[in-house]
Amino acid sequence: MRAFLFPGQGSQAVGMGRALAEASPVAREVFQEVDEAIGQNLLKLMTDGPAEALMLTENAQPAIMANSIATLRVLEREGGIRISEKAQFVAGHSLGEYTALCAADAISLSLTARLLKIRGRAMQNAVPVGVGGMAALLGATLEQAQAIADAAADGEICAVANDNAAGQVVLSGHLGAIERAVAMAKDMGAKRGMMLAVSAPFHCALMQPAADVMLHALKAARIDTPLVALFANVLAAPITVPDEIRARLVDQVTDVVRWRETMLAMHAAGVDTFVEFGAKVLAPMVKRTVADAEAISVVTMDDIEALAKAM
Repeated sequence: MRAFLFPGQGSQAVGMGRALAEASPVAREVFQEVDEAIGQNLLKLMTDGPAEALMLTENAQPAIMANSIATLRVLEREGGIRISEKAQFVAGHSLGEYTALCAADAISLSLTARLLKIRGRAMQNAVPVGVGGMAALLGATLEQAQAIADAAADGEICAVANDNAAGQVVLSGHLGAIERAVAMAKDMGAKRGMMLAVSAPFHCALMQPAADVMLHALKAARIDTPLVALFANVLAAPITVPDEIRARLVDQVTDVVRWRETMLAMHAAGVDTFVEFGAKVLAPMVKRTVADAEAISVVTMDDIEALAKAM
């Protein structure tokens, strides 16, 4: 069995999408539709920068989605591949969940782009710059990370945000609490704690204003039953009902991205091949969590051609 995966924020880089757009009219169609949907020349920003503008959450989120969908669409249209025939599940890391739903025809490409523009802006605006922070705890179990978060909170918010892979857990919350967590991480069993260069404290209670914005935006959004089931970030379980998808997309703004558990649950459901589209971020996480699974990253035209032949 096979699952298609879609990366989240942090996988953006100046130059992304250029080679695909130059090589494939299918990719160019995707980028043009996204540009028109959000009223912005996003492809130019993706290919030429500046990096500071691409890093902005409201730009990074639709850009990462567009790059992943362009990669998938080239595979589908030029390789004659249908997701409903070649994948049993889809999943995406944080914003990648929207990409996964677009890939599975639950949300149109133009609507996905608009929703991610709204989501990115809302998440950026939810917390003033300098108030929040995030840190990676390397070599820590989920239980150790939770203990560190609890000890560091001291009346502030300090929570597990991403359970990414074995030995990689991310905390989010008030900056002071996150700095305390990094300082005490090694003494409490982690290999080390490392502050992350992020613009806001994602996936914690401080994001509630953004969750409120997405509740309103998603209420008006057309969501259809996906062609294949989505493994939801906050459940680590498959869902297909549009109203539940809406609810879980709101929940994931403030809740934990249970990525490690999702990979284990997919594997337990029979998935032995994980295919990541648009970046090389999630496949290494899969290998750290499910060592006997095949994990492939599809980024270049050569990658696409190789996967089409393998399928």
